[in-house]
Amino acid sequence: MHQRIANAALRAKVMSAAEAAARIEPGSTLGLSGFTGSGYPKAVPMALAARMEAEHAAGRAMRVRVWTGASTGPELDGALAKADGIEFRLPYNSDPIARERINRGEMEYFDMHLSQVAPMAWQGFLGPLDTAVIEVAGIRADGSLIPSSSVGNNKTWLDRARHVILEVNRWQNPALEGMHDIYYGTALPPHRVPIPLLRADQRIGEPYFHCDPDKVIAVVETEAPDRNLPFAKPDAVAGAIAGHLLEFLRHEVGRGRLPRELLPLQSGVGNIANAVLTGLLDAPFDGMTAYTEVIQDGMIDLLRAGKLRMASATAFSLSPDAAASLNADMSAFRDKMILRPQEISNHPELIRRLGCIAMNGLIEADIYGNVNSTHVMGSRIQNGIGGSGDFARNAYVSIFMTPSTAKGGAISSIVPQASHVDHITQDVQVIVTEQGLADLRGLSPKQRANVIMDNCAHPDFRPALRDYFQRAREHSYGQQSPSLPGEALAWHQRYLETGTMRTA
Repeated sequence: MHQRIANAALRAKVMSAAEAAARIEPGSTLGLSGFTGSGYPKAVPMALAARMEAEHAAGRAMRVRVWTGASTGPELDGALAKADGIEFRLPYNSDPIARERINRGEMEYFDMHLSQVAPMAWQGFLGPLDTAVIEVAGIRADGSLIPSSSVGNNKTWLDRARHVILEVNRWQNPALEGMHDIYYGTALPPHRVPIPLLRADQRIGEPYFHCDPDKVIAVVETEAPDRNLPFAKPDAVAGAIAGHLLEFLRHEVGRGRLPRELLPLQSGVGNIANAVLTGLLDAPFDGMTAYTEVIQDGMIDLLRAGKLRMASATAFSLSPDAAASLNADMSAFRDKMILRPQEISNHPELIRRLGCIAMNGLIEADIYGNVNSTHVMGSRIQNGIGGSGDFARNAYVSIFMTPSTAKGGAISSIVPQASHVDHITQDVQVIVTEQGLADLRGLSPKQRANVIMDNCAHPDFRPALRDYFQRAREHSYGQQSPSLPGEALAWHQRYLETGTMRTA
């Protein structure tokens, strides 16, 4: 029964999820494993949610503060949010129940750059960490921990927490052992030193986590799969975006600005990003590497085909079918993938040193190239900035991708002025829609506006955008980035009032 727990002292601490959850104090700050639906604890959060519901039914509120690596699964964020058990959440959320509570003002949410979470925890800005709840694939005889399908901030949570609860998940393939690279060389100023990573395929750390066994208050055995959503089959829009981007990469290779094997790839999560990765299967680039946050279906396909030589990330973000396939054949990939702490996978210094090609999605971009990745109508949070900011600001080439319209064509993804800005124009070098690609490097704001409107906006919305731009040129207070703030807001308001933006 305890074959994944080789340490006798920790084996003696095995208990049920309910017993472990009972050891979590109301008002605690919890550091939980998990990154994009991979490697998150499944049993203890569900038991904690049941306890919260019982407390609420008895008229006693029980809520906790939740820190993770990024998004998790329904057994964690969804269950705790449904129980109204989350007082505060960082650094990323994609759960729909939690999203509604955040947007109703019932949950506080701190949307952070993912590279900054571990340093801020060590600096003490986030306050004390009471309990870490971490999924692992196994416990070795010496007490070291075999990481699961995500690393995220687990090293920091294990080090900083007063108490630790471990979930040992037998569903995770034992062949994960040896795939991880846990770097323990980070420090706070003035003791920081350069991180000695020069290549995406390089290892600089250890395969295991270390944890003081005296801090472990419970060990819970589970056998539950990671839960991620399936990727949609690439449609014509996604295929066109991928086509424009791959042609751009071929052009850059031809001009000598990229090597034939490209530079390390970073790809955000989503159907379009996955379509771009799938398109690379037939592209004339071989021996590629990835230095990214998550390994998606398209990267597994590239590894199988031999087009991608190595993928470095902090977690998997796989469809259910791809996760099952990889789990059944994990040993064949163990030397082709490296999972690192997110403070390393997303480290600005390393991203800039390696020269990553960053490819991320967006909600809207304005005609000057400012990008909104997180908010609808400027105030309603959709997800979070995640690691896109870490990569966009420091990449060799910073690319953002989106369909040119949303809501069945009723709303334009290219707008006069972004309702919320996550990535300023200086961090956005290329915008791609199914309409075309805008290379913004070296262009002034007004030059950017013309290129974006001509190449990226949907034809149905180009007249209204050009009309706005012309009137802004005539009436704006200044002419560096001409704008009419009131009209820009009305562009968004029109959709709320009429359900369409097709009128100028």
